Amino acid sequence: MLKLFMKYEKDENIMNISTRNIAQVSLLIAMSIVLSRMASIRIAVGGVEGIRIGFGKLPIILGSFILGPLYGGLVGAISDFLGYIIQPIGPYLPHFTIISALCGILPVVLFRIMRGNEDHIISIIIPVGITVALTELFLISYSLHIIFAIPWQILLVPRLISVPITIVIYSYLIYVFVRRKVVQIAQHQG
Repeated sequence: MLKLFMKYEKDENIMNISTRNIAQVSLLIAMSIVLSRMASIRIAVGGVEGIRIGFGKLPIILGSFILGPLYGGLVGAISDFLGYIIQPIGPYLPHFTIISALCGILPVVLFRIMRGNEDHIISIIIPVGITVALTELFLISYSLHIIFAIPWQILLVPRLISVPITIVIYSYLIYVFVRRKVVQIAQHQG
């Protein structure tokens, strides 16, 4: 997987830092931070927040599709770290920064592996679904369980409801952005 990632990065010559890329990364980071803190649908269960559907990962996944896995990973890592600096909740845990970076790396890598076609929504649902399921359902739950000893049932039940909804919303929005030419998926050259 790492060889595939490095091959695409080398072929795309994405290591060139341009003003446009810096501006796009900055905008996506700002969007992720704001959406993470302000735009979440929270459903109370028993008087406490039980199910949370957040939109903070959408700019990270968009960054992956628009700019490629390197910049997508940077958007994820930087937005998580800056979000913690701006509004710290508990101690800083790098586990979540790594998971957020992975959320920016995986979508376009999976899209390219399956040789996705941006005209078909299934080509967007599969990489977004795998990414969100892996990061939100498994890796974040696993990290919370290991670090804070939170029981699996408390972690997984709400996520089993929110993750499929999140996958549908993210996939639909990205598909609409691509179809209306708001964004263009970074394609492998060569």
